[in-house]
Amino acid sequence: MLKPEIDSLIPHVPFNRRTFIKAALGTGFAAAVLPVSAQTIHTDSDGLEAGEVAVRSGGTLVPAYRAQPKGKTHLPVIIVVHEIFGVHEHIADVCRRFAKEGYLAIAPDLYQRQGDPTVFTSMQQLNEQLVSKVPDEQVMGDLDATVAWAGEHGGDLNRLGVNGFCWGGRIAWLYAEHNPRLKAGVAWYGRVAGAKTANTPANPLDQVARLHAPVLGLYGLQDQSIPQDTLEQMKQAIAQGPEAGRGSQFVVYDDAGHAFFADYRPSYRKADAEDGWRRALVWFKQHGVA
Repeated sequence: MLKPEIDSLIPHVPFNRRTFIKAALGTGFAAAVLPVSAQTIHTDSDGLEAGEVAVRSGGTLVPAYRAQPKGKTHLPVIIVVHEIFGVHEHIADVCRRFAKEGYLAIAPDLYQRQGDPTVFTSMQQLNEQLVSKVPDEQVMGDLDATVAWAGEHGGDLNRLGVNGFCWGGRIAWLYAEHNPRLKAGVAWYGRVAGAKTANTPANPLDQVARLHAPVLGLYGLQDQSIPQDTLEQMKQAIAQGPEAGRGSQFVVYDDAGHAFFADYRPSYRKADAEDGWRRALVWFKQHGVA
C-alpha cells in the first residue's frame, strides 16, 4: 500500500503474479489481452521525464503515469483516459507519444480503489468484477485532481485537453461536459449511449447541453459495440446544444472496428490509427491546447 506521505514519484515495483505484487503502472498488459501483437509500438523516453507519480484525490493517492519534455515548464496538458484494461503499457506509450509532441501527458489509474484490471482473464470478469463498480462521480473527481497535479508540475492549465480510448472515450465525452477549463477533447470509440446504473447514471448523449469544449469523435463503422444511430443522435444533439460544443466532429472509418488504435491487439488498423492520431494532434492545436 502507498504510504500517505508520498506525493511525488513512486518507485517502480517488480511484478510477480505468484506473490500478487502489482507491477509498476504503465508496464505489462492485462491477462485478458495476452498474447500481445508483434506489431506493438514502443516509444522511447529519450528527452522525457516519464514514469509513475501519485496524485492526491480526496483521501486517496491515485497512481498515474506521466510523461513530459525534460526540464520544460508551461507545457500544454493532455489528460489521457485509459481503456477498459487500465493504465498498461499501451497507455503509457501514448503518454510518451504526446510528450514527444511537447505535451505534459498524464494517465491516472481510475480503477485504483476498485482493483487491478491486469489480473482478470476475460472481458466478462473484468466488467462484472471491477469496471461496473467504478462510479462516474469518482472518476470526475480523480480527473480534476490529476489536472490540478499537472498544473503544479509544469503544466499550463490554460491549454488543457483530454484524450480517451474505449471506456475512456466515454469518459472523455463526460469530462468535456464536466470541466469548464477544458479546451478540447478527443474520444476514440467511446460509447455515447447505453444502459444506466447507479455508478453510471448518465450518458454523454444525456448531457450534451453541458459541453464546455468541442470533441473529436473517432469511430469504426464495423464496431458492433457502438450503434451508428447513437452517433447520429449525438451529432443532432450537439448541433442544438451550446456553442462551446457545436464545433465537435465525428470521423467514422469504414473498415475499422472497435479498438482500431490499439496496436497491441488484432483489432489494430494501421492506416486508420495513424490518420486518427494525426487528426487528434491537429485538433488539439486548432483549439488552443498545443
